[in-house]
Amino acid sequence: MPPLKKMRIIIIYDNDSAKAGLKTGWGFSALIEVRNAPLILFDTGNDGASLLDNMEQLGIDPGKIGIIVISHAHSDHTGGLSDVLELNRHAKLYLPASISGRIAGREVIPVSLPTYISEDVISTGELKGIEQSLVIETDRGIVVVTGCSHPGVGEIMDVASRYGKVYGIIGGLHGFRNFDLLNSLSLICPCHCTQYKSEIKAMFPQQYAACGAGLTLEI
Repeated sequence: MPPLKKMRIIIIYDNDSAKAGLKTGWGFSALIEVRNAPLILFDTGNDGASLLDNMEQLGIDPGKIGIIVISHAHSDHTGGLSDVLELNRHAKLYLPASISGRIAGREVIPVSLPTYISEDVISTGELKGIEQSLVIETDRGIVVVTGCSHPGVGEIMDVASRYGKVYGIIGGLHGFRNFDLLNSLSLICPCHCTQYKSEIKAMFPQQYAACGAGLTLEI
């Protein structure tokens, strides 16, 4: 039997907190651990000091992060990037092509089309020239991690479904309300900018996971 493709995601920065003592703020950041891949930092919140403080409390060493993925250019997802880079001299940066530029001494990979970041982690590409999300292959199916879902949840799910059946979605869903798109999911974790959390929770109580800084999900 092949080994399970397990993943773990730790929410580092969010509007809400799932663990006492962690700082909150308007923004999003998560650490993603998957088999056969370096540690992945997805987005960096709005405030570097709060991001690093939460990392310390969660036992996350910024220097051990191997890949940094930025979903889109808004400051609530990029605000802590410079602070992390001061403590990490080796991580590869996967940036949307529309915002990627040279960062001294860094390997920057501009992303426009779907791109494999590691064996089981794929960028959707910069959808609609706005934002990239992550598609993670696990034995339970595809897990999607989003920043704000500005291109639309339907657009993101369409790309993700090319790689297999979508098991769950984690991240900001913005003003998304076409809830029928979530009917087949086993995990729904709306974070950050999601406007209709209460409606999603009421419709999908068994699948719903309340997001917040400190939340850890193992899949």
